[in-house]
Amino acid sequence: MNPKIFDIIKALDSLFPDAHCELNYQNDFELLCAVMLSAQTTDERVNLVTPLLFQAYPDAKALARAELADVERIIHSIGLYHNKALNLIEMARVLSEKYDGRVPDKKRELVQLPGVGNKTANVVLSEYYDQAYFAVDTHVSRIAKRLGLAKSQDDVLKIEEKLKRKFPKQRYKKTHHQMIFMGRYMCKAKRPLCEKCPFELKKYCRFNAYGKDV
Repeated sequence: MNPKIFDIIKALDSLFPDAHCELNYQNDFELLCAVMLSAQTTDERVNLVTPLLFQAYPDAKALARAELADVERIIHSIGLYHNKALNLIEMARVLSEKYDGRVPDKKRELVQLPGVGNKTANVVLSEYYDQAYFAVDTHVSRIAKRLGLAKSQDDVLKIEEKLKRKFPKQRYKKTHHQMIFMGRYMCKAKRPLCEKCPFELKKYCRFNAYGKDV
């Protein structure tokens, strides 16, 4: 294994041994809804509205029959709630009509669902179906760039491609969650807690080296 990747894995395992998905869900349908809602907002805020959403609409068939205004009312506190409500209902309709309410476990099928993009599909496939996908969100993107695992101009697809080449397949899910925890609780966008960062990561950190972000 590349010495740099070994150092990063060692540091992340020490810092966040129990990193996990912080969205609350009970099944494939709930996870997909929660991930769709999490775009451009926090998991904490999503977890505040999903209990009400799932109580009102416990499965895809129920949500497919929902009135848009009712779904909007439940998720109103979340950013982009109108578009998200539309996508949730349409996604549920397709699940009901085409997949008997089950969330498909193939990426080509997932990304064809309304409101489901590459990242959302990767999260569901990795988290629920335990497949080897590496989801890249804003936290993962920031950590990858600061540690020199990706270039500053790389988009999320390029970053995903690079991370999948660098880390062992069996590490994709765990490393994804650890990088999110790193970005959420330590290596923050505006005020990273550099004093808490271990040497194994500091020696590669471009933010630390130049005193500004890449």
